[in-house]
Amino acid sequence: MVEYTFRGRDRRGSLVTGFREAEGPEAVANQLLTVGITPVEIRPRPAEPDWLTTLKRLWPGRRIRTDDLLLFSRQMHALTRAGVPINRGLKSLMDSTRTPALRVALTTLLASLEEGRDLASSMQRCPQVFPPLYVSIVRVGEASGKLEESFLRLHEYLERDKNTRNQLKTALRYPAIVIIAIAIAIAVITVKVIPAFARVYAQFHGELPLPTRIILAVSNFASHYWFLVLALIILTTIALRIYVRTEKGHYAWDTLKLRLPVFGPLVLRGGLARFARAFAMSYRAGVPMVQAMGLIAQSVGNEYLGERILAMRTGVERGESLSTTAETVGLFTPLVVQMLRVGDETGATDDMLDEVATYYEDEVDYDVRNMGALIEPILIVALGIVVLILALGVFLPMWDLIQVVQH
Repeated sequence: MVEYTFRGRDRRGSLVTGFREAEGPEAVANQLLTVGITPVEIRPRPAEPDWLTTLKRLWPGRRIRTDDLLLFSRQMHALTRAGVPINRGLKSLMDSTRTPALRVALTTLLASLEEGRDLASSMQRCPQVFPPLYVSIVRVGEASGKLEESFLRLHEYLERDKNTRNQLKTALRYPAIVIIAIAIAIAVITVKVIPAFARVYAQFHGELPLPTRIILAVSNFASHYWFLVLALIILTTIALRIYVRTEKGHYAWDTLKLRLPVFGPLVLRGGLARFARAFAMSYRAGVPMVQAMGLIAQSVGNEYLGERILAMRTGVERGESLSTTAETVGLFTPLVVQMLRVGDETGATDDMLDEVATYYEDEVDYDVRNMGALIEPILIVALGIVVLILALGVFLPMWDLIQVVQH
């Protein structure tokens, strides 16, 4: 099989691009015509150089938004519940979607289904669009004949997951804006205000206080070499981005996020809520517990939490109960461990996991609503320290100058 890139027009005349695996260009053309795309150009896909492969790993292509996948799940639930054939339903979705990445993925799904693959295997060919957990739930739904129920559960899970993410973003937005505003104010004072005072200090031939000399040195450097400062900030940002994209850097960054004051517990509870909700959905859908933990560890959004979940999976593989492994890992509160223990004893693990998810989601919601009260004292103290340093550096020489004039 050879990979080919193609350009074509769909039924509405919109340009569609992508790549396909086939025996030859004629097979690619037949696949495209089958899904309603008129090919314009088909050529073998050239091999990518190593540097480009590395660059794509560091800066992967844009994934589709959660809203797009949420809408797709709801539409697929409605189509499968109504008894519409999968191929026909995907064709109608491909014609109506406005997201290019999703349209290309649906084109790949249709071609794969025409080749005789099942829906889950076809989704596996689009990992940038359909995560492993999503594919696994669809596979269980196909095997059990409850595909419409699987899409309904996926829709509910994605909706709750989106709400949790939005809560975390809302909590972090306010302090981020305040910190940026403080940084801009300090930059303006350093570059514009301090040099004006420096001309006044030049008339005072005595020795300036140490805070003033430090502030003047920083101001002079920033005023004359601002382009170097800007270049240093940009290069540092790029270097940190590259480091975070590496396996070691990603793990270190995710660990640091959990250890931050105030924000760390919030991020931890949000991640645990996502884990519990995804685990409950997978368990209820019939995914084996060990397999579900492996899939959730990849999609929980935090490498440190993923490592702890894999440690729980190891305990379950040894025959330990879910509550015992949760207590050993040390991520959950004693209250949650007790809820899991009740689930082990009653056989209602999925219901208890839903309760755990609801518990952590309520905790996140409470923290978000009270985030202002927790953050304001820290920001006020930080801002006070900055103002104190600037005030000492700016006004101490003026105080000395006034005393000299009075004498």
